[in-house]
Amino acid sequence: MIRVLLADDQSLVRAGFKALLDAQPDIEVAGEAADGEAALRAVRELRPDVVLMDIRMPLLDGLAATRRITDDEGLNDVKVVMLTTFELDEYVFEAIRSGASGFLVKDTEPEELLRAVRAVVEGDALLSPGVTRRLIAEFAARSKEPAAAGALVELTEREREVMALVGIGLSNDEIARRLVVSPLTAKTHVSRTMVKLGARDRAQLVVLAYESGLVRPGWLG
Repeated sequence: MIRVLLADDQSLVRAGFKALLDAQPDIEVAGEAADGEAALRAVRELRPDVVLMDIRMPLLDGLAATRRITDDEGLNDVKVVMLTTFELDEYVFEAIRSGASGFLVKDTEPEELLRAVRAVVEGDALLSPGVTRRLIAEFAARSKEPAAAGALVELTEREREVMALVGIGLSNDEIARRLVVSPLTAKTHVSRTMVKLGARDRAQLVVLAYESGLVRPGWLG
């Protein structure tokens, strides 16, 4: 059973998400929070698998709450998906850099929300369908200047290639077609790369691809 915490200051949003999630045989809403401080307390008490976290909340915003969660080694298994009203929210990329596993717009289709919850538990990054590779590049352009690529020294040439393709937004199936390998092989390369770099999930791998300079903003492959 996948346990979800809903953190949003709009009760109507929480009610809608709760009704949808609780109707699934493999998902349950473990708790709710109306502000960032309450969300932090609930995460520490309930240890949910996934937190659906609104970016703009009173007392403590979702970005700060996410950073505190991902900085706590005792909460490493908790995945955070940011909720935003606009796909171009200026905080989205910073949220992913802070450790969020991805983000969704609040008016996303119900099936996409369900797919999102299940995907992040499996370690996949989650981006709303409307968020294209161009947007990933735009968010990356707002991040800090590329750091030295020393962290990539442990990667094989193929793993660097795979990481770059992840960085421009390709799925495992798309990577497999690009490299003419099986989807399972592509997934294995992605997983090994994440382990070597200590990436929490695929979203963090995208961030590292940009911050190391392996991928440059605007390069769409």
